Amino acid sequence: MTAWTSDRPVEVWPGSAAPLGAHWDGTSTNFALWSAGASAVDLCLFDPDGTEHRQRLQETTHQVWHGRLPGVGPGQRYGYRVHGPHDPASGARYNPAKLLLDPYARAVDGELVLDDALFGWSPADPSAADPTDSAPFVPRGVVIHDSFPWDGDRVLRTAWSDTVIYEVHVKGATMSHPDVPSALRGAYAGLAHPAFVEHLLSLGVTAVELLPVHHFVSEPHLLRRGLTNHWGYNTLGYFAPHAAYSSAGTGGEQVTEFKAMVKAMHAAGIEVILDVVYNHTAEGDHTGPTLSFRGIDNAGYYRLGGPGSGDDLSRYTDYTGCGNTLDVRRPPVLALLMDSLRYWVTEMHVDGFRFDLASALARSMHDVDRLSAFFDVVHQDPVVSTVKLIAEPWDVGEGGYQVGNFPPPWTEWNGKYRDTVRDVWSGAQVGVRDLAYRLTGSSDLYRSDGRRPFASVNFVTAHDGFTLADLVTYEQKRNEANGEENRDGEGHNRNWNCGVEGPTDDPAVRELRARQVRNHLATLLLSTGVPMLTAGDELGRTQGGNNNAYCQDNEVSWLDWGAIDPDLWSFVSTLVGLRRRSPVLRQEAFFEGTEIAGTGGTRDLAWFAPGGHQLTSSDWFDTGLQTLGMYLDGRGLRHRDERGRPVLDDSWLIWLHAGADPIDVVLPGAPWGDGYELVLATEYPTGTPPQPTALPPGPAQLPGHSVWAMRVVRTPTAHGTP
Repeated sequence: MTAWTSDRPVEVWPGSAAPLGAHWDGTSTNFALWSAGASAVDLCLFDPDGTEHRQRLQETTHQVWHGRLPGVGPGQRYGYRVHGPHDPASGARYNPAKLLLDPYARAVDGELVLDDALFGWSPADPSAADPTDSAPFVPRGVVIHDSFPWDGDRVLRTAWSDTVIYEVHVKGATMSHPDVPSALRGAYAGLAHPAFVEHLLSLGVTAVELLPVHHFVSEPHLLRRGLTNHWGYNTLGYFAPHAAYSSAGTGGEQVTEFKAMVKAMHAAGIEVILDVVYNHTAEGDHTGPTLSFRGIDNAGYYRLGGPGSGDDLSRYTDYTGCGNTLDVRRPPVLALLMDSLRYWVTEMHVDGFRFDLASALARSMHDVDRLSAFFDVVHQDPVVSTVKLIAEPWDVGEGGYQVGNFPPPWTEWNGKYRDTVRDVWSGAQVGVRDLAYRLTGSSDLYRSDGRRPFASVNFVTAHDGFTLADLVTYEQKRNEANGEENRDGEGHNRNWNCGVEGPTDDPAVRELRARQVRNHLATLLLSTGVPMLTAGDELGRTQGGNNNAYCQDNEVSWLDWGAIDPDLWSFVSTLVGLRRRSPVLRQEAFFEGTEIAGTGGTRDLAWFAPGGHQLTSSDWFDTGLQTLGMYLDGRGLRHRDERGRPVLDDSWLIWLHAGADPIDVVLPGAPWGDGYELVLATEYPTGTPPQPTALPPGPAQLPGHSVWAMRVVRTPTAHGTP
């Protein structure tokens, strides 16, 4: 079935109010759009040459405007013009001069072109509607029909305790990859190419977390500066894969290409998690463009007014820092969110979601509410509740920092983990008390409500902020290229440049920086919880000190496959493999710190000071203590395999020493261990000692700025090893 053309007779049948969006049944397409306050709705169909044909939708059911058009099928470009009052002070911003994207569009075609016609208000009088037609400058929806051959593919269910996440940007991953064909670079197909998939497998990651792939556009202020939104946290279409990431085309082909990417990842045993932005849209604040939601039903989609605004609803409540906040309290908006989530699971086979600024979704009135409708609906949904759900547990509003406060079954980006680990390795005088919580799954944050250690998604870096290489190279951000006079980006990064700001040829500083990178990664991958690696950190990627590269769609943000640190790559692979083989390093339950029967007095978890004694109360509160020994007894695991059999593992003694100078420590003797095998040490470029190092109980010397992972050796007795 081809798209509708102007020489075809036009009929508009009543159609159906459900489902929302544009749906082809083989002979006709049903269009349905929700708008509570509209007085009329025009469906706009576009010929291949751009000629527009408007058809008034005559039917409305429960605030849904609908009609069925015979002969209209896949490939048809379309949009809406919505009539109604234009009175910003009362929250109404209807303007039929503006072509609007269907919020339920499954595919999007066309670029956003900066023009004054994008804006629904008149520059001469902001309370008046601008009459200029925006159609030549905005993207359109595409009617699709996709019968993708999934061939038995299904959503994966990798256990949380086995999960290692790799946060990556679809375009940036392969734009400079020499083994990916140039036509596929920067596309979904590039991500699915064997050259990139093999890299993931070599690292041992089990899930990719993709920066936003819902169709997004760039903010006008970036377009005016000749920049674009690279990260994608500026969503316009919650059902459509971002069209620019398609190598195949934008007439619906991007949907097929996205599915093929997911299928390829699943074939390799890798989950696909989407970073989703349901807290705000691309339309920005009251000065922003009218592209979809604002013109369809401004007061229905957005939170308006706010503290101090009185009865003036021309302004938006902004908990996101992006100009507006979607009003998830309203049933149609909550339905949009849930319909979108279900679509990406059932139709696109994605395995989970990371919710950007999730606290904004949980605000009932103004406070973040654990009992909000958002949580209730997600929790009871038979589809969405079964996949991985990750919250970024904060927003920019008052009381928005909610790390540890999301209910089951949510997991969270653990911002306290990031801050603590950075503090420790930057030399801040913070002691080891908080570090101990972070190393063992953050029981202080997640235990009280019945969640498990994997509720903590541990990370040291993310897309937002310094790369790991830059974290140990710069103390001052270098964001001038963003065009905001270096005012943007986080100013307090809890980091240390190893004594020199920026690149240096000093071999001692370079070696120290490389070791500090390994220290951060070793801490991350030896911690209980779910580790998240940021793409490129395993390669030594730098952004030249830019810690807010959201608008740098260029070599600053792309992975540099020509400047790989092979030793670092090997180090990360070794660590991930060590974690995969050691259940005690990826606990499914919190440690108890209690004695294990039959072991002579060891505990499932114990903490040692450099002198070889278990930490005392004064040690825990000593802010000058920079050395910590963590003992994990593999005989104390409290989870079972799928047949109910107890899981046993090796025992480990892990030392973390953040001080600059070497320090003498005492390795504890019986019953803790009869000896120790040094398996991983961060003073070596690949983490592997040149030869197996067996150490007896007693004195040993840790190098400055180092992590040691030591396997406990026990001498067999007449009755076997206890």
